[in-house]
Amino acid sequence: MKALLAISGAIDRVNDLVGRTVYWLILVAVLVSAGNATMRYTVNLASNASLEGQWYLFSAVFLLCAGYTYLHKAHVRIDLVAGRFSFRTQAKIDVFGILFMMLPVCWLILIYGWDAFMLAWETNEQSTDSGGLVRWPVKLLIPVGFALLIAQAISELIKRIAFLKGLIDWSPPGHQQGEPGSAAGQ
Repeated sequence: MKALLAISGAIDRVNDLVGRTVYWLILVAVLVSAGNATMRYTVNLASNASLEGQWYLFSAVFLLCAGYTYLHKAHVRIDLVAGRFSFRTQAKIDVFGILFMMLPVCWLILIYGWDAFMLAWETNEQSTDSGGLVRWPVKLLIPVGFALLIAQAISELIKRIAFLKGLIDWSPPGHQQGEPGSAAGQ
C-alpha cells in the first residue's frame, strides 16, 4: 500500500502542477476576449481565429483542470444522502462510484476522444468558419484531460482504500481532516 500511496502522491503533484499552470489561461482568455470586444466596437474589426482561440482556451482550462478540481475537492458533488453517513461509509460510496461509474465513463470518453482527435489529425480538420483555426489541437484536449482525470480518480481510489484500512486520514468535501468521523478523529 505504501507504493500505491507514493503513486497517488505523484499523480496529485502532476495534477496540481498542471492545474496551477493551466488556470493562468483564464487570464489569457479574458485578455483575448477584451481585445476582441475592443477591436469589434472601436474599429469594427472581428477575427474568427481570435473568437475560436477564446473557445480553445476555455476548453483547455475546463478539460485540463478537471483532475486538479477533483484533487482539491472542488468538483460538483450532491450529498443529500451520503453526507449524512460516517466518513467510512462515504469512503465506501466513493470507492464504488469511482470503480463502477467514474472510471468506466471517463475511459469511454478518453477512447472516443482519442478517435476524434486522430480523425481530426489525419484529415487536418479545419474550422468551417472563414479564418478559423485547425481543430486537432482542441480535440487533443479531450483525451489528455480525461487521462488526467482518470489518473486523479485512481489516486482518490488509493486514498479511500488507504483510509478504510486506517493508514491515512481523509475527509469528504466540506469537512476538515481530524474532525469526528475521520481516521484521526475516530
